[in-house]
Amino acid sequence: MIVASKQPHRLGIYFFYDAQGIVDRYIDYFLEDYKKCFDKIVIVCNGRLSEEGHCVFKKYTDHIIVRENKGMDVWAYKNAFEYVGWAELETYDEVTITNYTSMGPVYPFIEMYKEMAQKDLDFWGITKHFKYKEDIFGKISYGYIPEHIQSYYMVFRQSLVKSAEFQSYWKHMPEIRSYADSIANFEAVFTKKFADEGFKWDVYVNVDDLEMQAMHPVLTYPVELIKNRKCPIFKRRSFFQDYNVVLDATLGQEGIALYHYLKEYQLYDVDMIWENLLRTCHQEDLAKNLHLNYILACDPVDEVRMRMRFSKKKIALFMHIYFIDLLNGSFEYASAMPEFADLYITTDSEKKKQQIMNRFEGFPCGKFEVRVVPNRGRDVSALMIGLKDVIPNYELVCFYHDKKAGQVSPGSVGESFAYKCSENVLHNRAYVYRILEKFDSEPRLGLLSPPEPNHGVYFSVLGAEWCFNYEVTKAVADKLKITVPMSPDKAPVAPLGSIFWFRTNAMRLLHEYPWKYEDFPEEPLPLDRTISHGIERVRPYVVQQAGYYPAFVMATPYAEIEFTNLRQYIKNYNNALAENCLLAGSQREDLIRLKATLKGKRVKLGVVPWYMKLNNKLQRLLSEKTYSALLRVKRKILGPRDLK
Repeated sequence: MIVASKQPHRLGIYFFYDAQGIVDRYIDYFLEDYKKCFDKIVIVCNGRLSEEGHCVFKKYTDHIIVRENKGMDVWAYKNAFEYVGWAELETYDEVTITNYTSMGPVYPFIEMYKEMAQKDLDFWGITKHFKYKEDIFGKISYGYIPEHIQSYYMVFRQSLVKSAEFQSYWKHMPEIRSYADSIANFEAVFTKKFADEGFKWDVYVNVDDLEMQAMHPVLTYPVELIKNRKCPIFKRRSFFQDYNVVLDATLGQEGIALYHYLKEYQLYDVDMIWENLLRTCHQEDLAKNLHLNYILACDPVDEVRMRMRFSKKKIALFMHIYFIDLLNGSFEYASAMPEFADLYITTDSEKKKQQIMNRFEGFPCGKFEVRVVPNRGRDVSALMIGLKDVIPNYELVCFYHDKKAGQVSPGSVGESFAYKCSENVLHNRAYVYRILEKFDSEPRLGLLSPPEPNHGVYFSVLGAEWCFNYEVTKAVADKLKITVPMSPDKAPVAPLGSIFWFRTNAMRLLHEYPWKYEDFPEEPLPLDRTISHGIERVRPYVVQQAGYYPAFVMATPYAEIEFTNLRQYIKNYNNALAENCLLAGSQREDLIRLKATLKGKRVKLGVVPWYMKLNNKLQRLLSEKTYSALLRVKRKILGPRDLK
């Protein structure tokens, strides 16, 4: 069927779900353009809809259905069809279903409808998913995932809507209880089912040339589809995918490349992306997909220009100094701050205060003050109680404290942790200026922290960032009425050494709370599970609750060290896996294989190359000396490639 009318009669159905019932700006923006294509719009909401959200939807239609959160998108569409009625549905040239999982448009929807109207089709969509040989959901009737139009945007023409097959399909749609049910009963099977019955279909964005590259082009190649194929939308999920799945297919560049492309070419207000994702997504997923890791240079800058740019901003360094034997080191790090920044120092005795005053005499800064505070809560209470009155006076604050980790051995391990924290916050003045530039250029940035330690006994921290402290952190979050997602399975993007930069507006929720010194345990402080450990990890959630994001930051000289270390760790593990015939696929496959082996099971996810099998067997059978000699002979004959 070709849509021949110059003024096609169209119905648009929009499915909405939000756990809090909030309609964010990206939906308003989407509907503003979407409405131009339709004579009538029906909005179906599963679950809650706020009063403000209802007002947004009323701008576009009076046909708003708020229903029980049951049946996911499939039953929402079924409900909409029943609400309109089949007699009316049959009068439309096209009936469109779409939902909140897409953002856009980048190009006007009407352009897409005009182009597709010329094609002889019974149904169409924007993008498709290619055939996959297996049924990973275990519920698809075909036993595999057929090539199909992706259900986030589908258009049904009158020729299909009037058919007995289409109406029967929806009337007899089984109850949808899970995402797998939705895929198995609708998205993955609809296209093949109706194509097999003789109905014609196509997609607006031609991706046939990408079939060998990706199953899911709209997620794997979003910039390509927008830039060169006029795809009008992009998926919210581009910014919070399961990162293990991402790494199975790419280097992980697609989410951040999409974000930068939209921002650089002003194709979309990226602040609308932040507004929704910060409220609804786990920060760890955002940090991975958007690579919220800033590596900043330390080479000289034009200080005159920098002073002119930032001297009118209210900036301060807050320091808590406890170890007088580290005073000179603290002084050196303080010297990295611009001379126009104010400096506040807390300590726990009058004697130490005098020593600090003597060392900092004549220090070039704005306002300078040293305060004596109780040694209860250490650096955490010193900031939140001892300096509470001055925090609101500033836009940006760097918080630093001297650091010893006496609980670890050898002592160099603790010193290295302190080095990592300090160098990545106050490396030198040029670096500090670049941190100020980063806050200036990223208005949603709220917290910058050094990455967690991973050397020595701290190696296990990466992957165990909560370290027995989730419950106490959640208790603090509940006290502060934080509602953004938190999970013991998702790591916080937190300053685990409590040395960091922050935007004061982003931290107001934490710093305005009426904390008392009695809230903190007396010394000696336990290693975990105290309110101090909870506050240390709740900071990024405070920032996120305020609509800002947390990120990691590294100075270039330190990033070079970190890169070497992480490569060494991966190499060590790959070598160990290879020695046990467990290395032969993606990191996710290898991990599954390792877990199965530890449980005494055998898992075959891929074929281990013959040369790896031979290499592993020779290493087990031969002495190290004999194996090395054999390897040298092999390299002389076949070239300098290891059997591995």
